[in-house]
Amino acid sequence: IVFTVPLLKTNRSISTADGSALVKLGNTTVICGIKAELANPTVEAPGKGYIVPNVDLPPLCSSRFRPGPPGEQAQAASQFIADVIESSDLIQTEDLCIDRGKLCWVLYCDLMCLDYDGNVLDACIIALLAALKNTQLPEVTVNAETSTPEVNLEKRRGLQIQRHPVGASFCVFDDSILIVDPTSEEESLATAQLTVVTDEEDRLCTVHKPGGTSLSGEKLQECISRAATRQKEIQKLIDKVLLSVKTAQ
Repeated sequence: IVFTVPLLKTNRSISTADGSALVKLGNTTVICGIKAELANPTVEAPGKGYIVPNVDLPPLCSSRFRPGPPGEQAQAASQFIADVIESSDLIQTEDLCIDRGKLCWVLYCDLMCLDYDGNVLDACIIALLAALKNTQLPEVTVNAETSTPEVNLEKRRGLQIQRHPVGASFCVFDDSILIVDPTSEEESLATAQLTVVTDEEDRLCTVHKPGGTSLSGEKLQECISRAATRQKEIQKLIDKVLLSVKTAQ
């Protein structure tokens, strides 16, 4: 079983965004743009900022998607990414707070699929992680007299990425055969699908299995082990690409 090696570009894929990345995994391409805005913290978490992911599967990426409001698959993908962000401790949302109870950063993470050929969740996680790692936020101070925020666009800082979650997707055929990095056709023929997300400490962050036939404990453990190996490969790739971009600048 061999995973596809993704192609990754992070050098200003979207020049107007605060952070961005483009990922090509097989024939599936996903671009992620991160836009940071100032907002008021929620009443429930006055000392935290927040992250809002959104996955878009437009008609341009595949004829299977129709124009109009987000379909069921896009909504499920957005919720999956939100769950990964929360369960993996990817970012400490306390780091996004500027003035407790008054001002914080909200990161809008827009993920758009440009070409769809299956395995979109893995591509989305890689694109999100790479985009967050090259996001630069301007320095913000609160004026003591007027209580208004003052933004210094000349001084910027990166985000503190606490964990590096990476997904590995599998398709099951006849309750016994495992296929990794499934294509769109393989997904449509599979009896079950499974996505396992792990971090650099081999910690299990999320297991996503949308219905289908059951999976034995032995097969599930095999998937988790392969996902852990995959995580280390992807993290090395992201760090290598970001280092090359930094060196080029």
